[in-house]
Amino acid sequence: MSRAGGGRIDRSRPINFSFDGRPLVGFVGATLASALLANGVHLTGRSFKYHRPRGILAAGVDEPNALVGIDRGDGRWDPNQRVTVVPLYEGLDATS
Repeated sequence: MSRAGGGRIDRSRPINFSFDGRPLVGFVGATLASALLANGVHLTGRSFKYHRPRGILAAGVDEPNALVGIDRGDGRWDPNQRVTVVPLYEGLDATS
């Protein structure tokens, strides 16, 4: 199920989301990883021991670096979600 010339991302339908408190815009059909990269965000976290910068390395469930916490509202928090498999939705609030 793909669209001619655009894949699964519908660029006519923007979505507002935030990453580390910074408001960003993505599109329907995108993952959090593709929306972050499209907005120029490459640093998605830091290593635990030495605090070295970490970014998006893989393209699917095998992503070892880009783990974020998702605030679902009403006190619900989903930690350690891979940005490559989190679908983008309106109001998404992710934290590195």
